[in-house]
This record gives sequence, structure tokens and C-alpha cells, in this order.
Amino acid sequence: MDNIEIEEMFQALGPVTIKRMFGGKGVYHMGRIVAVEVSDEMLLKADEISAPEFEAAGARRWAYEGKKGKPVNMPYWSIPDDAFDDPDVMARWVRLAYEAAVRAEK
Repeated sequence: MDNIEIEEMFQALGPVTIKRMFGGKGVYHMGRIVAVEVSDEMLLKADEISAPEFEAAGARRWAYEGKKGKPVNMPYWSIPDDAFDDPDVMARWVRLAYEAAVRAEK
């Protein structure tokens, strides 16, 4: 994704900062990371409060293979498919990601 597409995706939050990281990009709003782009896929931050909503919507959690071959679950989830066709639905998901980022600071 190019930066303009990412900015449009997160427009419901307001301005975002995009930084290169881990071979992808990190998306920040008000200094808090709300998403990462990994292997050309945008993944939104979630936590124990919001993750069940992502799961119920058919999103999948990002995991990678750890040192001993065990999956390491990360706090990022794919974006539900219907969000890509409806800016209001996308706004809901990116707001949930920001809320998770705020809670992570506490």
C-alpha cells in the first residue's frame, strides 16, 4: 500500500504518521501505533477487549513462527473484508485499533 491509500484508510482518526519498520510500515495516530503493514497486508491493533470483535467478524490474528517452531501471536488482526467497501465500517475498525493502542499505554 502506498502512503496515500493508508492515510485514506485511517482518515476517520485524523492525521496519521507512517514509518518504515520490519520490512513493512507502522501506522501511528497521536504517537500511538495503531496498525502495521506486513507482507502488503494492513493489520490493526487489538487487545483482549477488541480481539473478540475482530474474530467474530472473520478477521485473523497475525502470528509468526517462534524459535522453537511454536506460533507467536501478535496483537494485530486482519481487517474484516466488508470494511474495504464501506468507509463507515472501516472507520469503526480503525477506531477500535486506536482505542486498543490507548489502553496498551496504561
